[in-house]
Amino acid sequence: MSGTPELSSPHAVSSLSNQSPMARNVEIKARIEHVAELTRRVATIADSGPVEIVQDDTFFNCPAGRLKLRAFPDGRGELIFYRRADHQGPKESFYLICPTTSPRPLRKILALALGEAGKVEKRRILFLVGRTRIHLDLVKGLGEFLELEVVLSDGEPPEAGIAEAYALMKRLGVDTLQLVEGAYVDLLKKARARQ
Repeated sequence: MSGTPELSSPHAVSSLSNQSPMARNVEIKARIEHVAELTRRVATIADSGPVEIVQDDTFFNCPAGRLKLRAFPDGRGELIFYRRADHQGPKESFYLICPTTSPRPLRKILALALGEAGKVEKRRILFLVGRTRIHLDLVKGLGEFLELEVVLSDGEPPEAGIAEAYALMKRLGVDTLQLVEGAYVDLLKKARARQ
């Protein structure tokens, strides 16, 4: 695993400010055919990266949004709560992240208290382009995806992030027809239902 100090944590740029109760970004998710090919394209425009991250996400039942515990191979973890629409195309996301050094016992507690809603295992390549996190994901059981997260500043309208996401898609040669709706956990459930 390679890395630079500013990317040593996959969510280093997502620390919460004192003025806003939840951080915000604009996200898109698109199905792609070849992570390796897009990695080369992204590298030509990136300010930082690539950083390879292995993530094991467990989702829990949560009527107010989504709650997941992300575990990393080194024993660290992050409890992440977020709310966002599930439609295709760029969408505003509100999120809170709490680091943990004990993801395994925390997973057991949350599973007992709330019930598990699904699991997502992925290998992620992370780049930064300005304020945008570019994720190139290989998701177990689903395939390969591009995810863009344009970090919004306090009070900034989402339209600015939406325009930035579309501009980056165009630079990378990703068509709007490749956009998918929902989270990986939803796509996995749909894929299993079709089998």
